Amino acid sequence: MGKIAIVYWSGTGNTEAMANFVAEGAGGQADLFTPGEFSADLISSYSALAFGCPSMGAEQLEEAEFEPMFEAVKPRLSGKTIGLFGSYGWGDGQWMRDWVQRTNDANANIYTDEGLMINETPDEDGLAKCREFGKGFAAY
Repeated sequence: MGKIAIVYWSGTGNTEAMANFVAEGAGGQADLFTPGEFSADLISSYSALAFGCPSMGAEQLEEAEFEPMFEAVKPRLSGKTIGLFGSYGWGDGQWMRDWVQRTNDANANIYTDEGLMINETPDEDGLAKCREFGKGFAAY
């Protein structure tokens, strides 16, 4: 796979830790961005994009920064390889199922239909899952 962008938002550091370990698993092939640093204009520079956002409120993406960025890039995701990940503290993962559906509706190639969800702060097992996700994503 070519260049990978990992775009994440993190309020408590959990999803940021996940993003760093996804990047590590990808073997150093990834550029990390926050939503404020990433725009639709950058999509053509990458063959694959991983997006990370925790579950917020009523199981939704973070609304002030991440959601507007994702909506802005969504029209350009068609045909791109996309991975989705994030942490959560409650609920059953509906935010991830909705996010996967939205990304599928944009005709993207989803790396895994379940995404990667870690409850609360990633422990060693969770961080290993992030590395494996990054490794598999980079090879997808």
